[in-house]
Amino acid sequence: MKFSTREDIEAPIDYVFARASDFATFERQALRRGAQVKRIDDGDAYDVGAKWDVAFKFRNKDRKMQAELVSLDDPNFMRVDTVSSGLDAKATMELVSLSPKRTRIVVGVEMTAKSLSARLLLQSLKLAKGSLDDRFAARVRKFATNVEEDYRKGK
Repeated sequence: MKFSTREDIEAPIDYVFARASDFATFERQALRRGAQVKRIDDGDAYDVGAKWDVAFKFRNKDRKMQAELVSLDDPNFMRVDTVSSGLDAKATMELVSLSPKRTRIVVGVEMTAKSLSARLLLQSLKLAKGSLDDRFAARVRKFATNVEEDYRKGK
């Protein structure tokens, strides 16, 4: 199952990439939403090979996954792979500089099932694909809006 969307952001590509690769902020956001996030690699810097253990509730069930930053091409591309019990996902983010102060962000997530229970979960998600596409696009749009506002404010 795939989700993808794109947004144009009124900010330079380096600024957008810095915000999109601010993993410490994303860790704090996940913690505020009730997830448990633990960095499991040895490095302090966020580079290829950075790994996290994440535990959260989804559909009233405790879930655990491991995420790894597998590709990082500053300021153009990033990919994070996640592995959960039977469900793998590849999240990609590509940035394209449209002008010195305008950037296009293309975000995609591809999920594959490796177990029967994961196939059943994906099948139920496919039934709601339209609304999930809208929610995914809205999340990316909100991120883009926040980046634009922060850039205008000089943060």
